[in-house]
Amino acid sequence: MSDESLFREVDEEVRQDQFKKLWKQYGNYFTALAVVMVLLVAGFKGWQYWQLTQSETAARVFSDAVKMLEEGKTADANAAFAAIQHKGYGKLADLRRAEALTAAGKTDEAVAVYDALANDQNNESSIRDLARLRAGYALVDKLAPAELISRLGAFDNEQSPWRGPAREIFALCAYRTGDYAMADRYLNAIVADQGVAQELRARAQALLEVLTPLMSVKK
Repeated sequence: MSDESLFREVDEEVRQDQFKKLWKQYGNYFTALAVVMVLLVAGFKGWQYWQLTQSETAARVFSDAVKMLEEGKTADANAAFAAIQHKGYGKLADLRRAEALTAAGKTDEAVAVYDALANDQNNESSIRDLARLRAGYALVDKLAPAELISRLGAFDNEQSPWRGPAREIFALCAYRTGDYAMADRYLNAIVADQGVAQELRARAQALLEVLTPLMSVKK
């Protein structure tokens, strides 16, 4: 045996001896740590599966509720929407439930649902803002323009992505109450705004065509 082979064999024996001593002293800790890691991975996989199952269940219930709504089974649909606990689908269910209540003429109940979503600081800002706007549309026939502006005035600026819908709400309310000058101002702001949806601008233009002759008569 060469000196190099002898040194390599001795070195290997020394390492094995060190490993045996280390394992004897800390082996139980290594085993426990390995078990913990396995449990953590298994737990994470289980949590992922649970999340997926919950999401799929919520999606199925949501879809069934929408179908019931389309079939005119409003009470059953609302009960199904209310039972959804999944965070994402739960918020969508609340929005659809409020929409169904509005369609059924139950404006106060619908607005209560919208306001609850809008005032819940745990909700995403997009959900809260959408709920505020939906409530605004529901209240167009009930509130004075100043009251709606109090609710949605924060959206009436060029930086807000919700400025178009908010201004449409103000214009519709002003038109209903006979304040044609206010309606004209907001409708023209929408038509001139290239940053809002084309459908919204088209609606504003159509309403302006109805409004303009009325303004001439009123003068």
